[in-house]
Amino acid sequence: MTPGKAYLTSEEIRRFSARSDRWGVWLVFHCWAVIAAALALFAWAPNPLTFILAVMVIGSRQLGCAILMHEAAHRALFKNGRLNELAGEWLVGWPVLADLYEYRRYHLMHHQHTQTDKDPDLNLSKPFPTTRSSLRRKIIRDITGQTGMKLRAAQIMAALRFAGETDDVPQASQTFAQSFQGRVLGKALIANLIIFSVMWAVGAWWWWFAFWALPLLTWYQLVLRVRNIAEHGAVEFSENALRNVRTTYAGPVLRLFLAPYYVNYHLEHHLVMHMPCFKLRKLHNLMIKRGFGGRMELGQSYWDVLKIATSRPESKGG
Repeated sequence: MTPGKAYLTSEEIRRFSARSDRWGVWLVFHCWAVIAAALALFAWAPNPLTFILAVMVIGSRQLGCAILMHEAAHRALFKNGRLNELAGEWLVGWPVLADLYEYRRYHLMHHQHTQTDKDPDLNLSKPFPTTRSSLRRKIIRDITGQTGMKLRAAQIMAALRFAGETDDVPQASQTFAQSFQGRVLGKALIANLIIFSVMWAVGAWWWWFAFWALPLLTWYQLVLRVRNIAEHGAVEFSENALRNVRTTYAGPVLRLFLAPYYVNYHLEHHLVMHMPCFKLRKLHNLMIKRGFGGRMELGQSYWDVLKIATSRPESKGG
């Protein structure tokens, strides 16, 4: 499951795969520091604009938590294995109701069978390209919390249903991508209780509902959808590692609100899946330098990718 072997030497893969505890600490600290900064801005100047800004920034950092948990799932967040698992669970996984171990089991199947019939993520990419009206309806459901409520309810019901069981959990994981066993639900609730307590201590009791639950149910769902579309939407259904996944270029603003922690370099991640995220851009530049750019699936912007993903004509019946 290292397609990069076709383009890189073993020594290059070894160097790109080297983990760093120092970088792991920085990434986790940065994620929570940005959340704290968004809360501080609202506390300093409480108004509708700073409220909306805080929801958007925190929602993007909740995606950041999921991305860093994804790093931990590949054992790439920290060099220290025990620290990798601890941070992947308590600091970035359970706060956004995601279980590191079940996600890892599910996600490695995605890497093994990318864009094939056995890919558990195929239902996320197969509908594309779609119509603009279809995507518009999905975005409305995301931003109004309908998608988030539906997924969280299904996730919790699955956790309760499979409490104490293991055989049926992979099927649940394929459905919800971040499902977990019943006994883990309590740990996720503890993590959120800690966040609730901290927010109450520094602000007000309602902050958790406004600045954690609300972003998780709205902005997080929207940016997660756009991220999924950009990564595998409207690409080849094949085993070609340069065409069945996409890298999308993103500037500073989009990295703040949509694509944190180098997540836009998804093609490079699939080439060497256990490579830490902070090395993805370096690998991208190396691939371009070696002349592979013309063969790679590259999105010049997220807007361009969304136009490709909504290129199916509307039906005559509307």
